[in-house]
Amino acid sequence: MNPTIVILVLYILGMLSIGYYFYKKNQSVDDYFLGGRSMNPYVTALSAQASDMSGWLLLGFPGAVYAGGFNAMWIGIGLAVGTYLNWQITAKRLRRYTEVVDAITLSDYFENRFHDNSHALRIVSALAILVFFTIYVSSGLVAGGLLFESLLGINFKIAVVLAVVIVGIYTFLGGYFAVCWTDFFQGSLMLIALIVTPLVVVAALGGGFGGLWNTIGDINPDLLNAGELVNYNFAEKVMWTSGPQPGDGINFIGLISLLAWGLGYFGMPHIIVRFMGIKSAREIPVARFVGVTWVALSLIGATLVGIIGIAALDPLSNPETVFLDLINKYFNPWIAGIFMAAILAAIMSTIDSQLLVASSALAEDFYKSFFKPDASEKQLLVASRITVVIITVLGFILALTGGSVMDIVSYAWAGLGASFGPAILFSLFWKKTSRNGVLAGIITGGVVVVLWKNLLAFTGLYEIIPGFILSALVIFIVSSVGKGPSEEILEEFERAMKPLANE
Repeated sequence: MNPTIVILVLYILGMLSIGYYFYKKNQSVDDYFLGGRSMNPYVTALSAQASDMSGWLLLGFPGAVYAGGFNAMWIGIGLAVGTYLNWQITAKRLRRYTEVVDAITLSDYFENRFHDNSHALRIVSALAILVFFTIYVSSGLVAGGLLFESLLGINFKIAVVLAVVIVGIYTFLGGYFAVCWTDFFQGSLMLIALIVTPLVVVAALGGGFGGLWNTIGDINPDLLNAGELVNYNFAEKVMWTSGPQPGDGINFIGLISLLAWGLGYFGMPHIIVRFMGIKSAREIPVARFVGVTWVALSLIGATLVGIIGIAALDPLSNPETVFLDLINKYFNPWIAGIFMAAILAAIMSTIDSQLLVASSALAEDFYKSFFKPDASEKQLLVASRITVVIITVLGFILALTGGSVMDIVSYAWAGLGASFGPAILFSLFWKKTSRNGVLAGIITGGVVVVLWKNLLAFTGLYEIIPGFILSALVIFIVSSVGKGPSEEILEEFERAMKPLANE
């Protein structure tokens, strides 16, 4: 049997074993969705960032760099800054506030934070999570399909089915514990692969990085200039051509659109839930250092993978396979198997987290709240696992339509970031924020992203920017009129701003 496949099978069995182990450990929905708020800072940090980056880090982003050169690195800069600010600004306050109001999901937090007896916040936030996470999950399944199609030489649709089965099983079994611990190992493997691959390939090419830059400069010097635009379209025989006109650089709209990816972090439920599940707010600084360091090193490695691929490979029909092709060309099958597992790790680490958050939205926010308020812990666990299957199937259906991993992720990222980012920030930092303001803001952010993406994409402005700005503006305006928060809500706000007893 092919050594690469052997390694991949062993890796998959290891991940499934972790899922089964924690299947026995989960005794309540608090365990299944939040790990009993017992996770250490190292696992919290790596699981947060591994679930954040997904197959996008090893497929979509290197593909963007391969096709466009260093101008794509502005996305990485925006993400690195967004990661730091999210840990610095959001993490500690959210950890405290969710304990003060006894919330284990994002929808729980919004409802309890504003004492929303109408359940409107719970319904709207859960719907936004389900819509955009289903899209997001489909991007991971597309990435998994690309991996298995490349590795096994099988039909893309069959490859997607294989990805669905593997990720669905261990998320179904293990819940938050399994997701965090598998993400910890997967994040470590991803980082190793992204550091080792560029070093090995550059050594194999000879001439070091100086020789690499010379080779790429001979192809098109604009590839090495972060301020220039380069076009790549294999089907139309456009290979690294500067444009729209030679010498035309990236414009203001293009630059802020790339940097604006960082805004998405404030509204990512699958990342934010890690802040809620860490053992104590006092461990946030350690987790922040580990998480931000991992992100910075990983993005540098992914950038190098894309740029090195230009010199090391023949023109690719699909730029998003650049990492796969480098591994196959420059590593022996056993090492290739380990690094292929890193790609699967990136894919699995995000899908599992998204499935978990989406399942909490259905089980906690719909099933328990509206259909069976007296549901037992066992019934809720069963309902949660069933919803994992439902979301996986919906994501699978979307994945079969294909599309670029980068494009799918950017849409879902914008939708979640614009819907929840302003709502989270206002709820944590402005005590006059009202229930109606947050409700209107979540709706506004999601709707603007959808409309902009489908009607105004020709402007070139990334849809998260108008969605985020208008959502924040609506929250401020609506919260500024009408009756302010009750004394009880204001008292909870003040308590959440101070260290808790466990700190």
